[in-house]
Amino acid sequence: MATRAIVPPKLLKTLRYFTRPINSSSSSSSSSSSSSSIAFDFTENKEPTLQKPPTSALNLDDGEKLFSSVPTARLLRASAILHAAAVEPMVDFGTWLMKSKLMDVGVLRGAILGAIRHTFYEHFCAGEDTLAAGETVRKLHRAALRAMVVYAVEYASDNESCDRNLEAFLKTVESAKSLPSSSFGLTLIISGMIDYEIFSCPKVSFVVVKITAICPKKLLERVSDLLRWQHKDPSFNLPWKMDTLPIFSDSSPTYHTLKKPEPLTPEEEHDLELGHQRLLKICQECVDANIPLMVDAEHTVVQPAIDYLTYSSAILYNRDDNPIMFGTVQCYLKDAKERLLLTSKAADNLGVPMGFKLVRGAYMSSEGELASSLGFESPIHNTIQETHACYNDCASIMLDKIANGPGALVLATHNVESGRVAAASAHDMGIGKVNQKLQFAQLYGMADVLSFSLRNAGFQVSKYMPFGPVDIIIPYLLRRAEENRGLLSAPTLDRQLMSRSQIANPTACCTKGLSFLSPLKQEECHSHKE
Repeated sequence: MATRAIVPPKLLKTLRYFTRPINSSSSSSSSSSSSSSIAFDFTENKEPTLQKPPTSALNLDDGEKLFSSVPTARLLRASAILHAAAVEPMVDFGTWLMKSKLMDVGVLRGAILGAIRHTFYEHFCAGEDTLAAGETVRKLHRAALRAMVVYAVEYASDNESCDRNLEAFLKTVESAKSLPSSSFGLTLIISGMIDYEIFSCPKVSFVVVKITAICPKKLLERVSDLLRWQHKDPSFNLPWKMDTLPIFSDSSPTYHTLKKPEPLTPEEEHDLELGHQRLLKICQECVDANIPLMVDAEHTVVQPAIDYLTYSSAILYNRDDNPIMFGTVQCYLKDAKERLLLTSKAADNLGVPMGFKLVRGAYMSSEGELASSLGFESPIHNTIQETHACYNDCASIMLDKIANGPGALVLATHNVESGRVAAASAHDMGIGKVNQKLQFAQLYGMADVLSFSLRNAGFQVSKYMPFGPVDIIIPYLLRRAEENRGLLSAPTLDRQLMSRSQIANPTACCTKGLSFLSPLKQEECHSHKE
């Protein structure tokens, strides 16, 4: 008969974040004790298992082991697609084709979309609707990975399209809620004594929303202009402005707004309120479904308005060290670290636990072109090394914060070194690997070596999984092509290890689950060369 151990409070705190509902409160313990031996064993009847005690080291070299659950046919297909994506003339032709007037010709459009569907779309996307996406989430989960699901519509131009997109996002939440959680048995072995508990882990880690899809983009540009001008001139009155967290720092660029903007018209104020109400409705659905909501970052032209709506909603919904609303910080921006510090400190002062996703960035070319056209320096770091340093600094700041206080962090990176450093830091700081306060993420279809390695080290890992009809996902695929041309023109760990795996494991069993997760986007590439 098992003996119930007295578990150290630090470990109890770690487990509590894994087991409790995200919108429930937690208490803290002030007592302390030490343990000489701790081992974890995750077991489950039909779902994935993590058999070995997790460690802080990442093993990125054993391709056969990392891709052992991937059927050979899928491995070959994924490898072929990634090698095709590495041929720049092919990427250029595909990009031109998707943007060309040929897409307006019925027969040609159908043929082009069909070719895209059976190649890049199936590799980088989860399916055309919530049913297909749900099945992909289940397959992903059999590899002990979770999903960030996003209906991949990018922009809306009017309230009618915003309302249609709102319904799609609400349906996404409902679909995510309908996917049952996995029940894991956790055996704790502490100083020779054993305890066993049952815990629950949802298959969907986040529902993701783009605010440009639920509030007209032109209106967000207007709101961003007004917020920038108020940052320049604090006496500038914005009667519609709600309570929010800091959006700018002293180093934030304001060249987008070179003259005082006209106030919002009554109609624009009404439309802004409609956009905010749409976001709040999604927030409430996520609260009811017990699933966090992630707001994607976008172009700096509209990012101030996005942060404004995100932080205003976080003030309303983030409670009891359980952030339901997460914002995104793009660390390739020169002001990213300063803004993160200001926002995080203000949230602490208000007692608002803030969740952040850290990425490197996705709009390098357009940001540089806009700044240059206005005669200003790019808002993006001048070198990839500076971007890496900023990302790692921001990660270190947030890891220290969540280890000792409120908030939560998603480290979305395809950079192996950033993954190694963050995993080691989390281990040293005592941030538990089954801890809802820390997760890693990569894009579906990219950087699977890093995803599998972090998974094998015991961390929670999610894949960013866009879904929707092929024609609405074309802007997403175009971004992947543009962002990754520099990355995919050179050998990557995924391609190298996939090739080795095909040679070393030519008869991989197709019954082990996992429709190929594909290698992910190097978010940090943003056209900088590694």
